[in-house]
Amino acid sequence: MSDEKYFKNITPRERAIFEGAITMGALFHQFVGTPVSLESVDSLENAIKTSLELQPCIMHVDVEINREILKDTENEYHYLSLTGDMLDVRVVSEYDGIKIIVRMEYVEDLNYPLMYVEEVD
Repeated sequence: MSDEKYFKNITPRERAIFEGAITMGALFHQFVGTPVSLESVDSLENAIKTSLELQPCIMHVDVEINREILKDTENEYHYLSLTGDMLDVRVVSEYDGIKIIVRMEYVEDLNYPLMYVEEVD
């Protein structure tokens, strides 16, 4: 069964943006709070990438967790909980030939991990 009837009221460009944005929301609400350490950071980046690439229309995901924050805030337990300011993520979404890059990065001027549409092809 096709899902096209549920999206007939939006353009392919809007659908590509929608899918990228949904994926970014899933990232934030599924992974923020996950315990992470310098020893586990590579596997967590890979787990995030692999799971997000399963979402509809998602062609590629790049995930980078800021290791400097992990180093700077090391504690006696040797791990932290993942926070939005630690993430730099690009999600490439494509629908019907329209490619969108949605980005999440910590923007220092805003003091906030901002999600936005970085590029539309």
